[in-house]
Amino acid sequence: MSLGQRVATDHQLARLLQIGAVLEEVVESRAYHHLDSFEDEQEVDDDVRDLLEHAAEESAEHRSRLEALIEELDAETVPYEEINRLVEAQYAQTKPEDFDGLLYDQLCNEETAYKFYDDLIEAIEASESEFSIDRDHVLTTLREIREEEAEGVEDVTEIMERRA
Repeated sequence: MSLGQRVATDHQLARLLQIGAVLEEVVESRAYHHLDSFEDEQEVDDDVRDLLEHAAEESAEHRSRLEALIEELDAETVPYEEINRLVEAQYAQTKPEDFDGLLYDQLCNEETAYKFYDDLIEAIEASESEFSIDRDHVLTTLREIREEEAEGVEDVTEIMERRA
């Protein structure tokens, strides 16, 4: 399903929220991957360590919020494996090592998540369908998550500019 379409059913909304949850899991995993890749404590500065730890924690919190929305929906969910394959194909085609550095990877992760939520909000707003969950509650949650992703983009960019 393309996010260019309107979200018309609980099933579509649940599937898109599941994609968001898996996307958050990918972001969390990649942040932890970078943290684990440092040989010793001296190899990374505190700003980068704090950024990665915050990104991982925030992604886990976002995933929890998305899962709560999914539970409220009166819809069957798509099996995790199917959603994971879709996210891998659509949003996680590169591995962390494929980027010039961990900050570029983290910037890409934050921007991808921001764009996903921006598109999802737009698709829900374009829809006139009724859902079994309060539309305003869903949109408020997604807008808050999108805002936090925008702040993540700014945080990474700030660190990159200081290091340039």
